[in-house]
Amino acid sequence: MRHSTYELSDTSKIVSLAKRRGFVFASSEIYGGFANAWDYGPLGLLLKDNVKAAWMRAMIQDRDDIVPLDSSIILNPRVWEASGHVGNFNDPLVECKNCKKRSRGDELADGKCPYCGGEVSEEKQFNLMFKTFVGPVEEDAAVAYLRPETAQGIFINFKLVQTALRLKPPFGIAQIGKSFRNEITPGNFIYRTREFEQMEMEFFVMPGTSDQWLEYWVAERKSWYERFGIRPDNLRLREHRKEELAHYSTGTFDVEFKYPFGWGELEGIANRGDYDLGQHEQFSGEDLRYFDEESKQHIRPEVIEPAAGASRATMAFLLDAYDEEPDGDETRVVLRLHPALAPYKAAILPLQRKPDLINLAKNIRGTIRKRYMTAYDETASIGRRYRRQDEIGTPYCITPDFQSLEDGTVTVRDRDSMTQERIAIADLVGWIEERIENA
Repeated sequence: MRHSTYELSDTSKIVSLAKRRGFVFASSEIYGGFANAWDYGPLGLLLKDNVKAAWMRAMIQDRDDIVPLDSSIILNPRVWEASGHVGNFNDPLVECKNCKKRSRGDELADGKCPYCGGEVSEEKQFNLMFKTFVGPVEEDAAVAYLRPETAQGIFINFKLVQTALRLKPPFGIAQIGKSFRNEITPGNFIYRTREFEQMEMEFFVMPGTSDQWLEYWVAERKSWYERFGIRPDNLRLREHRKEELAHYSTGTFDVEFKYPFGWGELEGIANRGDYDLGQHEQFSGEDLRYFDEESKQHIRPEVIEPAAGASRATMAFLLDAYDEEPDGDETRVVLRLHPALAPYKAAILPLQRKPDLINLAKNIRGTIRKRYMTAYDETASIGRRYRRQDEIGTPYCITPDFQSLEDGTVTVRDRDSMTQERIAIADLVGWIEERIENA
């Protein structure tokens, strides 16, 4: 797989391509939009689903020690009291005295409003959780919250999962799901949004071993991004300083990506100790310890948490894959996505709009689509159709021609090298599978 060499100076080209080709749209656009809300179009949904599937495979399918979970979005409000979110999940808010716009106080470089340069108010603490009401009456007793993270759903189910599957530390529970944060300053395309999907795993380990497991998972998660095509020089690790650690963490590393607007968090890996299980024991009155048969002791595991955003990962893969190169008098735009992540694995493009070629092309697509998502295009010149597929990251273009009608072979074009070879139609599915697995 060939990597991109192009460096984006800002996100405008990706935002434009995303809208033009059906990856991401501004939500509620026909009504003027809605502050930093985004809808995933057909190709964006496929790409993000492929990112999530790659994460699930790496975290669950390819391992013996991690199992999946899907917990509720709205939990008992006591969960968030126990976790510390009700009391500690805050951002400092300031308001400009001139233009009345609000900003995060800790992100003002000179203490002035970033919009008009005016004087700002004193900081007030602003809780990031979305509040809602359960039941028909909006009263204090009915207050609930949309979850700001998926982790707590894992912690409150720890004992149930451990008992049901007879698991012994070290083991993990992984989950992908929606979370909601009432961010004060969302922005930078899909980097920071109020509604987002998390890919989160809690890895429960024996007390005293969490530091070595933190080191293991930091290396493991950074290598996952490299495995799926992100250039190593666009990734770095940053250890949190003591003063910036979350209240539950004894050590945290961020895997950071070099976005056009600067280095930003892609994934966080935190040593949460036994804080969460201890808090839920205290607030619920339930014993959440694990009984260790070897030592005959009840043990409360410590926890390592790799937590990634599906949208941020999708954005990083898009940005890193974007490439431009000379193409005669024009410029060829290519998304050099890893084949496993590409929305379509193959496009079937009959050489001409002749009935025999179109029928053969549609039969080929019918075979391949049983295994992989495919595209089909019979309009415009073959060169123009190749360029369309390059721009959305399709790794292989399959062209049935008149020779195909005689010998049962087709031309397959590689997106990155633009080289072509003849492949037997009967071998196409296996040929594509081999290249995706070995990319």
